[in-house]
Amino acid sequence: MTSNDARLTPDTPAPLPESMRRARLFGAGDLRIDEVPLPVPAPGETLVRMTDMGLCGSDLHWYAEGGIGDATITQPLVPGHELAGIAVDGPHAGRAVALDPAIPCEQCEMCAQNNRNLCPRVRFSGHSVTEGGLVEYKAWPTHLLHPLPPSMTGADGAVLEPLGVALHAWDLAHTRLAQDIVVVGCGPIGLLLIQMARALGGGGRVIAVEPLAHRREAALRYGADVAVDPAALDGEGLAEALAGSLGAHTVFEVAGNDDAVAASLRLARPGARVVLIGIPDDDVTSFPAGLARRKGLTLVTVRRMKEMYERTIALVDSGVVDVRSLVSARLPLGRAEEAFTRAVARSGLKVVIALDA
Repeated sequence: MTSNDARLTPDTPAPLPESMRRARLFGAGDLRIDEVPLPVPAPGETLVRMTDMGLCGSDLHWYAEGGIGDATITQPLVPGHELAGIAVDGPHAGRAVALDPAIPCEQCEMCAQNNRNLCPRVRFSGHSVTEGGLVEYKAWPTHLLHPLPPSMTGADGAVLEPLGVALHAWDLAHTRLAQDIVVVGCGPIGLLLIQMARALGGGGRVIAVEPLAHRREAALRYGADVAVDPAALDGEGLAEALAGSLGAHTVFEVAGNDDAVAASLRLARPGARVVLIGIPDDDVTSFPAGLARRKGLTLVTVRRMKEMYERTIALVDSGVVDVRSLVSARLPLGRAEEAFTRAVARSGLKVVIALDA
């Protein structure tokens, strides 16, 4: 597959190479490509020839800051958890698959309660010692591979992970039909939420708040009724005019900074839910406590996603959500550093690294 528009099709089995390329982060801004032997799948694992890896906001924290939250790079890290490829062996051999990046322990109380995203012993692709997706071949648990329909490309499959986060956030919001929805921060996850709000919101208004002009334009293309620069919210009465006299029923904050959280609280009506998805650079979030208290707001935080792949594949395959047009750049592994630089600059929407190019 050489372009985002190409479809993945089962390959004719070919001899495997003896080695593969991978990219590792040694610290902030220090990305190096080397060559290593192919991984050997353990029992219950499948070898996947990787084709696509999307760059997530958390990957950008690793690259720009050398850490995310309270986790820092203490040894070379292969980043990446938005993953798709072609199964080399196992029951899906020759098929295009998306890889669920989380390997929960399946033994703890959280796993038993179907809260695998909260498993304290979860292993996550591209985090700690678990090698991520910037590799040409990856051995991964077979039960965490999700076959893609013929309508989907590898880049589509990689974007299923952020779509899963957006869908999990949507579930946590408990949004009802015909309710007004605000999305603060229109990166890929915010734009996916706007699409879901337009398709599933049942007639309520969809309001986008985003400082970058090209992302405000994208928000309007994906169905927002109005898209405004957050600086404009300081205008007299504008916040109230946007979200109605009382405010919006649900607000999704997807920017990861205190100004975005404060704007979210202002745009929420009394008793509303404010869903916090963004990851702050310094691992600290502050907000106007008096405003939140007077409105009786419920603040909900989002931890990755639950088992969403069956639903996200259905949303994309049915055309309810468009992930393909989100991909603004698809660069080969040899240009991985350029891909990170583009994503950090937020000059486009979603940047994907083509591991098969």
